[in-house]
Amino acid sequence: MTASTGSGARNRAERWRWLVFVALAIFGAMLTFVGARAQQKATDDATFRKLIDSYCAAWSTGNAEAPSKFYAKDNGLVFYDVAPFSYHSWKEYHDGVQKEFLESASEIKLTAGKELKVSRRGTIAWTTVPMHLFEKSKDGKTTEMDLRYTGIWEKRGASWVLVHEHLSTPAAGG
Repeated sequence: MTASTGSGARNRAERWRWLVFVALAIFGAMLTFVGARAQQKATDDATFRKLIDSYCAAWSTGNAEAPSKFYAKDNGLVFYDVAPFSYHSWKEYHDGVQKEFLESASEIKLTAGKELKVSRRGTIAWTTVPMHLFEKSKDGKTTEMDLRYTGIWEKRGASWVLVHEHLSTPAAGG
């Protein structure tokens, strides 16, 4: 009887050791996952802050050719702007914004706010950020407006490109 009691106690101790080992392994894996996720988030925030600031600088040149590197050129993509509302390809967007806004401007400055939010799932990311637009027309009139910006980005090779964007004024409710 003593031998079997000792053997049962040893088996229970062995099971507890394995349980503790498995629990520690799971806990370690979770810590690694959480750490990697936090590191990815920090990297994404820095990457998209740089992208958004470069995007704003490109539009601030007053030439629609400068920001073209940020856009996918696929047919069927839709880009929403404050006017005339929507464009159904990069070419349509390029030509429309050049004619509607940029040709009549002597100066334009687009700046992104500090409240950039980035969400990413694999090769798709979406960004939201408030923006401010300053425009001085060739006749000397100035216009300033606050904008809401949402961009849907797709990673293609080493680059992120816009596959959809929505730019609107808060008053427009869009």
